[in-house]
This record gives sequence, C-alpha cells and structure tokens, in this order.
Amino acid sequence: MLADPNGLSLLPAGVTIVTAILSRRPIESLLAGVFAGLLLLEPTTALANFSSILLEVMMDETIAWVIIVCGLMGSLIALLMRVGAADAFSQVIASKAKDRHSALLYTWLLGLVIFIDDYLNALAVGSAMRKVTDKFRVSREMLAYVVDTTAAPICLLIPVSTWAVFFAGILETSDVAAPGEGIALYVSSIPYMLYPLIAVLMVPLVATGRIPALGMMKSAEEKTALNDNQPHPDELAEAVSEHAGRVRVYHFLLPLAALIGFSLWYDLDVQIGVLMAVVVTIVLFGLQRLMAWTEMFDAVLEGIKIMVPALSIVVIAFMFKEINDQLGLATFVINNVTPYMTPTLLPLVVFITMSIISFATGSSWGVFAIAIPVILPLADSVGVSTPLAIGALMSASAFGSHACLYSDATVLAAQGSGCGVMQHALTQLPYALIAAVLAGIGLTIIAAT
Repeated sequence: MLADPNGLSLLPAGVTIVTAILSRRPIESLLAGVFAGLLLLEPTTALANFSSILLEVMMDETIAWVIIVCGLMGSLIALLMRVGAADAFSQVIASKAKDRHSALLYTWLLGLVIFIDDYLNALAVGSAMRKVTDKFRVSREMLAYVVDTTAAPICLLIPVSTWAVFFAGILETSDVAAPGEGIALYVSSIPYMLYPLIAVLMVPLVATGRIPALGMMKSAEEKTALNDNQPHPDELAEAVSEHAGRVRVYHFLLPLAALIGFSLWYDLDVQIGVLMAVVVTIVLFGLQRLMAWTEMFDAVLEGIKIMVPALSIVVIAFMFKEINDQLGLATFVINNVTPYMTPTLLPLVVFITMSIISFATGSSWGVFAIAIPVILPLADSVGVSTPLAIGALMSASAFGSHACLYSDATVLAAQGSGCGVMQHALTQLPYALIAAVLAGIGLTIIAAT
C-alpha cells in the first residue's frame, strides 16, 4: 500500500468507469484501470508487476473457488440444456405464465427460492427462465435485471447464505461480535439493510409495469418487441438429445434440489453442492439413457468453455481490486469522510462512501473486511447502534454488487441471462440508483429518530 494514500488513488477507478461507459467492453476497461494503477505505483516495473499480480490472483483461494464453482455451474447448465431438461422446466412455467408480467414474477419467485449463493442464483435462474421470458418477448436485459436483483440482495437478507456466513465471520474476527455471536448480530441488522430490501421489492413493480421501463431498458424492451420473430442465439441449445421426448420437469428439479441440498448439508459449501449436482445429473441421465456417457462429458467441457469469458472478467476484476488495495483507495476515502460522521449522518455517509468504493472497485466483500473494523467502532463512539451501522454497510455492499458495471454478480447475471455485460449493467443502473436514493433517505430518517 502507498505510505500516504492520496487523491491519485481514485484515478484507476475513474479510468475504468469512464472507459467502460465509452467502450462498453468490461475486460478492456478493467485492464485500463489496472495499468493506470500500476503506473502510479511503480512506472518502471509496471509490466513485471502485472505479471506477478496476475500470478498472485490466480493462486488466490477465492479465485480458485470462483473458477471451480462457475465452471461446474456451466457444466450443469450445459447438461440440463443439452438433454432438454431446461426446456421441460421452461414449458411448465410457460404454461402457467399468462403474459410477460407473470413470466417475470415467476423469475423473481425462483430467485427468492435459490438464496444460498449469488453466483448459483444468477446462473441457475437466468438459464432456467430464458426461454420462458423469450416466449413473452421480454428482453434479455430485463431478465438479467430481475435475476441480478434477486442474487446478491436476497443473499444478504437470508441469514442462511454464503454472504451471511462471510460477513458474520468478519464481525467476529473484527471483535465486533463475540465468538459464535456473529450470525445473531447479523440477523439483528437485517431490518436496516434497506437497499437490498427496497431493490427486491421493486422487482414486482417493474415486472408488472407499475414502475415503467427507463432509459436504455425501454429501448431494449422496444427492440425485443419489434424483433419477436428472431429468436436469441443460444450456444447450448442447438444439439438437443434425441431422447428429449422422454425428459420431464423432474430432470431439471432433481439436479437443482441436489445443488441446494448438498450445499446446505455441507455447511453452505456451494463448491461441494455444484460438484454433487453434476454427479447426480450425469448418473441420472446416464442410467436413463437420455444421453450417451461421452456426450455428457463433452457437455461438461462445453459448459466450462462457455464460462471462460465471464471468468476472465472476474479474474481481471480481482487484479483491479488488488491494485486499489495497494493504492489505499478504501483507506483514503474512509479517512476523508470520517470527520463528517455525526450520529444523524453516519449511516448515510457510510452508505454513500462504501457504495462508491464498492462500485468503483467491483468488490463487494474485500473492501468491507477493511471497513468493518474502522466503521463500527466509530459508529459506537458517536452513539449509532451497531445493527444500524451494519445495515448501512451491507446496503452499500449490495448496491456495489448490483450496480457495478464489472462486478462478478453483474457479469454472471448477464452470462446466465444471455445478454451482454455492459447492456445489462447500463439498463439496470437506473433501478439500482432509485433503490439507493430511497435507502439513503430511509437510513437518514432512522438515524434521526
């Protein structure tokens, strides 16, 4: 980290955001931010440092976990689509959905059910509902918005999720909560997590048209309505098993149940859950001779290959986070806003500040491991309740994950829903900002009462 973080720490984030908006290409935008940061740190060794940071990131346990989980999720999705199980599920939902509004509401409800992990949610729900929403001429951008909004936000609101377990652990290791009391403190802060609450509750209003399509989302919806006779290309939908006529909805639901069940059984270990779901799917399809064994293993590899572009963005995003950590971005911003943290303004200042950091860096977990040990003792010292301060922090985490143009959740929601990353990010941004404004007002009112 820089010995004395300063305003230049903001430069890589600014370069990345501006490049992303102008080019609408996330990988190039993140690389621009990474190299801007490397030039600030050590201009003469920028290329060597890039190589060493890339190697360090690739050896990181979290990145390895992301690659394994997302790769296997791609394999599971490929198997379900190749055999026609996703189609069977979609047909059942489509028979119940009467119009585009109900199709989106079913997508929302499915997202509420798959609350264990936001990666799992984003990939599974988007893949399951694509054909249903396509039938009713819903744009892929609108589908991605609904999927993304029931990914990270719902994982924060349900204490039995990977997000809750992570943040409860941070509360304990930061000595904010006693050993074993992290989850209890986390649960007490859920009523104050206004951003995820508002974002999740906005979805039915958007789905039913009570909140109209805004900005680029309106254009995407109009374009889809005009091109309803031109189906979306789908990399995994072309080669369907010759036994697809024997496929039933349980061929989709059983692997999904295995995914959720094994994850819960192994203490929310999504890696074991998705691994066992792939095994169960291969055994089920193989014993029933729905696909040849060789075809299934080809599908497994195909699914991993389909996930490579999304995983590339996630890897570079982790490099970008590492650069920002070395520049001391979070420390610089927190130190400069601390004087403005009065009892009434602290929740709002925390929410805005940490939202900006999370949005700029694409990190919804890492920066909060830095912020929690600083923010929560400060909140206690000025008389703000700890659950309220945690609620403001978690709201910022959800907003950063939801709104960032290149966060892992944004990338995977777009991948699962079958639309471009920047198209998804820019079309959902107005809705994220509306929820953020309402959350900021709510936090201020609560702090003032």
